[in-house]
Amino acid sequence: MEPRNSTKWDELVGASRAGLIEQGENRPGLQSMGSSGSKCQLLGESEPSAEMNQSLDSSRWQGDFSPPRFNVSLEVPAEQRWEPVLKHYDAAQLRKIMQHVIGSIAPKWVVSIIELLAHQLSWILPQPYETEIQGLSKALDLSLGEGLLINLAYELSSFCTSIVVQDTKGNIYHGRNLDYAFSDALRSLTVDLQFVKNGQIVYTGTTFIGFVGLWTGQRPNKFTISGNARVNRDWWRTVIAALFKRSPPPSWLIRDTLLEAGDFQAALKKLAYSPITADVYYILGGVRPTEGVIITRNLSGPVDIWPLIPMNGQWYRVETNYDHWKNPPPFDDRRTPAMHALNATGQNNINLHALLKILTVKPVLNKSTVYTTLMCAAQPYYYRTLVRT
Repeated sequence: MEPRNSTKWDELVGASRAGLIEQGENRPGLQSMGSSGSKCQLLGESEPSAEMNQSLDSSRWQGDFSPPRFNVSLEVPAEQRWEPVLKHYDAAQLRKIMQHVIGSIAPKWVVSIIELLAHQLSWILPQPYETEIQGLSKALDLSLGEGLLINLAYELSSFCTSIVVQDTKGNIYHGRNLDYAFSDALRSLTVDLQFVKNGQIVYTGTTFIGFVGLWTGQRPNKFTISGNARVNRDWWRTVIAALFKRSPPPSWLIRDTLLEAGDFQAALKKLAYSPITADVYYILGGVRPTEGVIITRNLSGPVDIWPLIPMNGQWYRVETNYDHWKNPPPFDDRRTPAMHALNATGQNNINLHALLKILTVKPVLNKSTVYTTLMCAAQPYYYRTLVRT
C-alpha cells in the first residue's frame, strides 16, 4: 500500500477537500440539500429538542463536522438513483480517489479478474445493487470493473468499534466508530442518506460516495444496525468465491435488512442466517428493553449470538474486530478502554451524549476513525454522524 504521506496521496486528499463539495460556512451538513435539490428534511418525524441538539453539536468537538445529508428515492430507477447525490460532487476528483483506493487495496490479480469478468459478474450480483453500480460507474465515467472494485474495496471496513447499550429506563442506544486506512480522503466522501418512498423515510444510513452498501443504518422506530469486519486474511478470495454463489456482501445485507425487516426479531433472523460473502460482526439495537445483540457471522450463519442481559448487569455490549470470547491483541485493544469508559459512566448516566464521549476516548477514537454515528431507533430524529478530524 502506498504510504499515506506520499506526495500523490496528499495531492488527492487536498483536492478532495478543496473541490469535491462546497466547504466552509456553506458546506451541506444536517441542513444539506435533498435529492431534488431542496432542503433535506426528516420527513414525518419530530425534531429533537434544542438541548439534545446542543449536546450532540459537532462544534463541541473541535474540528469535527456533520457530513452532507441527502435523500435517495427508492421510487427512482436504480440506475438513476444516485445521480441527484453525485451532482453535488466533482466527478473527476471522485474518480481519482476511487482509482487510487482500488490500486492500493486490491491485489493486482483481483483487479485483473474483475476487469476481465466485470460484465459476467454483473449478471450474478443481486439487484438493485448491480444496476446501482452500473449507474454510478456511468455517472463517474468509471469502467464497470472499477465500479465493482470500489464497492468490494469498501467492504474491507476494518478496525471499527460498535456499542449497544440499555439505560435504566429501558432505552436502547447504539453508537459506532468506523475506521479505515484511507481516512483522510473518506472523510470528504462521507454522507448521511435518507432512503425515501411515498414521502416517508424508509431507512437512514451513513456511507461513502460511490459505495452502494451501508455499514451503519437505522429503520425508524424499529431497529439500528452497524457492521464490523471480522478479520479474514483471505478476504478477496472469499468474496470472489461467494459472489459466484450469488451471496451478497455484508453491507448489502444491511441495506436489505433495513428495507425488508419489520422489527428487531425479523432483523436478527435475517442478519444471522442469510448467506454472505465475508465474515462480519453485526451489532443490532431495537426499541424495547433487552433488544440489543452482537451477531458473530461466518459465510453461512451465526458463530455466536450475544444479547444484552441487563437484569444480570450486562447492560452493554462492545464489539471491535475480534471475537468477544477471545482477548483482543495488545497492539489493537480498543475493547478494554471502551469497557472502562462505559463502567465509569454507569447505566444511570448513559445516553447519546455520554456514548459520544465514550467513542471519543483514545484509542477507541484514533487517526483512522472516519466517522462516529449515534442512533436510537425509538427516537429516530436523533440519528447523528460526526466526521472525525
